[in-house]
Amino acid sequence: MKNFICLATFTYAHEYLVIQPLLNQENIRYLFENETLIGLFPYYSNAFGGIRLMVHPEDITEAKRILDSFTKGSSHLRIV
Repeated sequence: MKNFICLATFTYAHEYLVIQPLLNQENIRYLFENETLIGLFPYYSNAFGGIRLMVHPEDITEAKRILDSFTKGSSHLRIV
């Protein structure tokens, strides 16, 4: 897990819940850092640096494609 790369940062858990099933579907190796901590103390999210999506280097291209589909694609969902 030392070599995982931070691909995105989210303030609250509900922001990444749309992406999580897509990452699982594509068998991308990932983890959300600070997920539990911010779940307990949501107002401290900025102080902790947010919830970081950490992705294995071999899966980074596929994970970026999934994230880009929300920002550049025709999806009505947006990641803020």
